[in-house]
Amino acid sequence: MTAARDSEPKPLFYESGASWLWVLTGPLAAASMILIEIWSGAQVSLAVPAIFLVMVSAFVALQVKAARIHVSVELTQDALRQGTETILVREIVRVYPEAENSVKSDKPLAKWQEARALGELSGVPRRREGIGLKLTGGRTAQAWARRHRHLRAALTPLVQERVEPARSDAIDGDDDAGPTL
Repeated sequence: MTAARDSEPKPLFYESGASWLWVLTGPLAAASMILIEIWSGAQVSLAVPAIFLVMVSAFVALQVKAARIHVSVELTQDALRQGTETILVREIVRVYPEAENSVKSDKPLAKWQEARALGELSGVPRRREGIGLKLTGGRTAQAWARRHRHLRAALTPLVQERVEPARSDAIDGDDDAGPTL
């Protein structure tokens, strides 16, 4: 094997899930406690700020690590990784257009909006938007991302360049795009 094949493919789209900058809330909490002690006129003790520093930093670091595992997104030329689940781009037959109605609205949803979300989470993570995918075998799923339009823009050409030549010979009688008005 060559060194080029051993290296990771370059991501076309990437979201980390969370930023390590959030761990700075621990030192900010400790500094706040010191300032409270100074302003209250009490004797400055470093024990309570040290406890806040360790506890808050550890808790937030745990949350950031979990988000970076379960809510990260990476698209390469060959695969789409959503959290810990990876599907091959060749398994994606179609990227559905953006939904007309939000999941939060009472209006009718597109069929793909009720499909399972990729990844091991029970649904589309908070502050992320779903992207409808038709997969091989007639399956439907939702990819998701915070910057969902960027993911859609990167994913759609990958699917179209592979599927369009085959689709020109066949008619797709698919009605999964949602309600028509």
